[in-house]
Amino acid sequence: MRKLLCIAAAGLLVDSPLLAGGLSAEAAAVKVDRKIRERLDRSAEILAEIMRAPDQGLSPDFLRQCEGLVFIPGVKKGALIVGGQFGRGLMVVRQSNRQWGPPGFVTLGGGSVGLQIGGQSSDIILLVMNRRGIEKLASNKFQLGADASVAAGPVGRNLKAGTDLQMQAEILAYSRSQGVFAGLSLEGATLQVDDDANKAIYGRAVASREVVEGALPRPKEAARLYAALRRYAS
Repeated sequence: MRKLLCIAAAGLLVDSPLLAGGLSAEAAAVKVDRKIRERLDRSAEILAEIMRAPDQGLSPDFLRQCEGLVFIPGVKKGALIVGGQFGRGLMVVRQSNRQWGPPGFVTLGGGSVGLQIGGQSSDIILLVMNRRGIEKLASNKFQLGADASVAAGPVGRNLKAGTDLQMQAEILAYSRSQGVFAGLSLEGATLQVDDDANKAIYGRAVASREVVEGALPRPKEAARLYAALRRYAS
């Protein structure tokens, strides 16, 4: 029993941020890479699950017409307390040939979003509907509602892109919680580059404009994400 307790205590100490510096670079890289792969795979799952939902889902027309997508998986209200961030995700942007470019990793936080999503875990998806919105993504940090216009996205399979709402808003925001898909107000939230995640997959800090301009390789870890994008957003 004593031996088991010592092993358990050792495991807790290894996970402690105070001793993180004692881990080998290889061990730290494996841990980060696993989290990055999970974020990429979960983004693919969010898209597939939303598109397999009943009639009250995301319009395929909106998805085909959008210029960029941002996925923030598993947003939780309580995480807003930690460093002002409540979600970590990624963005992808269409290139001039309408193919999807490399993923760029981002965080989303601030504003009153924590109050709006309640105590449930929610997935958030942002549709960037025009090149004005893409230019905002090209900055390393911007505020939704102040720097870029954002609106709660309309829900319904039969909706067509080109409505007044879609034409006016640069970004449409949605949330999915316990199978319920709905538009979401993200006024005041801040989207910014996630340097640690980008370093983990690209080996260095990455500027958002590099992502927007497609100046990075498409990582093999994103294979499931690109498969989902080809199927639902081509």
